[in-house]
Amino acid sequence: MKLTTRGHYSVKALLDLCFQPPGQPTSIAAIAKRQDLPAPYLEKLLIELRRAGLVVSVRGAQGGYQLARPSAQISLGQILQAVGETVEPLPRHTPDGAQAEDWVAFSVWNRLHQKMKEALYGISLEDLYYDARSWQAAQGEEASFIV
Repeated sequence: MKLTTRGHYSVKALLDLCFQPPGQPTSIAAIAKRQDLPAPYLEKLLIELRRAGLVVSVRGAQGGYQLARPSAQISLGQILQAVGETVEPLPRHTPDGAQAEDWVAFSVWNRLHQKMKEALYGISLEDLYYDARSWQAAQGEEASFIV
């Protein structure tokens, strides 16, 4: 699996929302500035994340985006899936029935794929938040966070 720009930026944006006060929407411009992301691209990603039910948008002068549910209930796998990332192995392979070693390799890759999916869906946004806070504390920084 390769994490593309779409996936990386989506995780950065949602992690940024974790660092904001609860119940206070954050504008696309503010997220883009803090995380050094292109705002038009970020807007498209946030629309996809909203459609997936991971964020909600609030209209108005003080509007923006906020998490749709607690960060502990949003997994890395859900974020990646929402923006079209795939965790499927590439390319699709059908083992040769005449070769036992082909079936063994196929079985190994299928098991690894399943474990990777379990890991992605087992890591919550809250886990990433606490990892980021730990890193920040180790750096002695209290300033804004950039993923």
